[in-house]
Amino acid sequence: MTISLPLALNKLTSGHDLTRDEAFGVMTTIMKGEATPSQISGTVIALRMKGETVDEILGFAEAMRAFSNHVATENTDLLDTCGTGGSGIHKFNISTASAIIAAAADVRVAKHGNRAMSGKAGSADVLEALGVNINLTAAQAAECLEQTGICFMFAQLFHPALKHAAVPRRELGVRTIFNMLGPLTNPAKADCQLIGLYDRTRTSTVAEVLSRLGLKKAMVVGSHDGLDEISISAPTQVSELQNGEVITYDVTPEELGLATVSLKAVQGGNAVENAHIIRRVLGGEKSAYRDVVLANAGACIYVAGRAASLADGVKAAAATIDSGLAEDKLLQWIATTGELSHVS
Repeated sequence: MTISLPLALNKLTSGHDLTRDEAFGVMTTIMKGEATPSQISGTVIALRMKGETVDEILGFAEAMRAFSNHVATENTDLLDTCGTGGSGIHKFNISTASAIIAAAADVRVAKHGNRAMSGKAGSADVLEALGVNINLTAAQAAECLEQTGICFMFAQLFHPALKHAAVPRRELGVRTIFNMLGPLTNPAKADCQLIGLYDRTRTSTVAEVLSRLGLKKAMVVGSHDGLDEISISAPTQVSELQNGEVITYDVTPEELGLATVSLKAVQGGNAVENAHIIRRVLGGEKSAYRDVVLANAGACIYVAGRAASLADGVKAAAATIDSGLAEDKLLQWIATTGELSHVS
């Protein structure tokens, strides 16, 4: 059922939920450029104040997917590590480093990401600083995935219709449903995901959305110290999707075979500084930076079915780094995106 923006806003401000179809219609109106900035702002703030339901997030995500540029590739056992951002903690790009290590461990990775919205460097920013060409077309991204086992899909290029919501997103300056949509709208339709969430009270909700979107296996994580990653400074809440069921539990650094450290020990800086940290991690340097990446790369390997447990995934991630394969994967990725960008 279609619903106008004013009617949807009236419904939401009255404390009522939108149906999946109504949410799809609202987001379709936004994607078509038929909603005013005030209507968009009012809708997303009303959703946040009420609390977004599974059906509302699902409807928004399905509409955004319908308007995206798709990467034509086999999506079976394809992993994404895109998170929501918005934690307010200036860490380095843990999920990006984890994606590289997972790819080096023979996991096919279709990384979705954007420039920084809240931190100093988003995945697009740090990949540029590392030397990866992020401006590939859908066909080039598919070819890069085929050649290297990893590709990056720059959200601004793959979701052009989202430009209609750019002004409200920027001017509101608060987390809204748009923060959750990036990880739910992978252009290659990855069927395995590790999603870091800024609000751990919503991990099971987002995991349920992933289930409704047809994902095979996923972990949605949010730490007790506020990271939208698996933390090594505090326990992390995990909502794991497997075989259509969502199970929520906590995991500690010790359970992963890692020491607990201060949160300050894994903080980063700008894109150039974070790229330097990632190069050191991939080069095998022992540090808290390495350990937090191991926790998350290990989860990637586990989610992709290449390890029997999270702890085994961490061991596999460490072996991948120490063998030199992770560093080699980054160099291969840089070279391939450079070559593809020069192919007409």
